[in-house]
Amino acid sequence: MLLDFRSDTVTKPTPKMREAMAITEVGDDVFGDDPTVNELEKFAADMFGHEAALFCTSGTQSNQIAINTWTNPGDEVICHEESHIYRYEGGGIALNSMCSMRFLRGNSGRINPDEIKGNINPKNDVHYPITSLVSLEDTANRGGGVYYDFNDIKKASKICKELGLPLHLDGARVFNALQENGIDIKEYGAQFDSISICLSKGLGAPVGSVLIGNKDFIQKSRRVRKRLGGGMRQAGIIAAGGLFALQNNIERLAEDHRRAKEVEKILQTKPWIKDVIPTQTNIVVGHLNEGVSEFDVAAKLAEADILCVPFGTGRIRFTTHLDVNDEHIEQLKKVLPDEI
Repeated sequence: MLLDFRSDTVTKPTPKMREAMAITEVGDDVFGDDPTVNELEKFAADMFGHEAALFCTSGTQSNQIAINTWTNPGDEVICHEESHIYRYEGGGIALNSMCSMRFLRGNSGRINPDEIKGNINPKNDVHYPITSLVSLEDTANRGGGVYYDFNDIKKASKICKELGLPLHLDGARVFNALQENGIDIKEYGAQFDSISICLSKGLGAPVGSVLIGNKDFIQKSRRVRKRLGGGMRQAGIIAAGGLFALQNNIERLAEDHRRAKEVEKILQTKPWIKDVIPTQTNIVVGHLNEGVSEFDVAAKLAEADILCVPFGTGRIRFTTHLDVNDEHIEQLKKVLPDEI
């Protein structure tokens, strides 16, 4: 039995999702007449209490579109130093938007809102780039899937509004956060000016992300998407998978979280593990003992049909998802080696 814990992006669409995709009505989305894409966009926007949304190919694309829409070349974007928009999007901010970054350290991938105001550049001093955007990531991938205290999000939102700065959410796994914090989705969504949600991670759709905001922002973003080659035609086929995911696969994320905590317990029993970041959602990050290579560990585990990912020096990551069940957890307990 192959145990694939590399990422929640490896899931396969379920038979019911495939059926929904097969029978859905389609049109030409660039002309705006694909009914399934339109339904998905309206459904997602309504969920978060915003006016409009834009179907994109990936979370990276929706993040990069948002950044490009909010900024001008030469501006600066504030984010956590471990954020996905900086570390894992191929240098897109520099190439696509020609912006520099201002990094905040915060805690486990989360910005301390009290640090935002002190990192805004003076607008009238030509020596500095103009601060144009603040971005949060919830849950924080590099932080081990931890989620924000909602009071910190509200504080960041209030500060940004006072400063006239848009606040963007990289919400690749936002539903994992919402499943745990119990915050009303509309109240949560009201804190942000733009929101990127991923459909192809824990929700189990094969492709896609949705960018959410007001009508003017989404209209501008649609032009950016076209410029980046993201205009899709009969996209309803894949949008149907995303719509099915939003309508059916949110509550089941709690099962992923429960199993991730089981993985955490299993890892803690292994002598080559120094410690494990306390697991909050579906990501489990283990710190290895000094001198143990994350690449050697991943290779050794692969020999036992256990797939995980090296996650920085001395770290490995396991991720639970739609295609990991209780039988897989029991198998992991049996075959995870004691020695590396």
